[in-house]
Amino acid sequence: MAESTSKKEKNKKKALKKLEKLNKREVRKEHNNKGKSLEEMIVYVDVLGNFTDVPPHLQDKEADLKNNERLEVKDIIINGVVDNYNDAKGFGFIKVSNSTDKIFFHFKESREQLKVGDNVAFKKVLTEKGFKATQISKI
Repeated sequence: MAESTSKKEKNKKKALKKLEKLNKREVRKEHNNKGKSLEEMIVYVDVLGNFTDVPPHLQDKEADLKNNERLEVKDIIINGVVDNYNDAKGFGFIKVSNSTDKIFFHFKESREQLKVGDNVAFKKVLTEKGFKATQISKI
């Protein structure tokens, strides 16, 4: 007895799913970590909290700290635009000019009432949750 067209379609779909499953399995086999040595899989943390493959006893801690101090210049004024603002909760985000970064801010950091679209100048401070805008003023 001949197969109906719907039965042929179902069998084709099953065969395609089986091929896709086999392909995915092959890709997983190629990209797995099995067979790597322990040294290749270990990741260390440096003084600044970044991941590195250099063991702690070989890291240059003083140089890392000096480089980090140069990067953390706190008196730099950054320009941006208020991207969104929640009046009810009193916080929002500022989109940094010439970048895709968005910085969190709280309404207490500004002496002026802010709204979406305002051009502002602010200082960027690193907190334990990430960067935060402080000393916000309208331009």
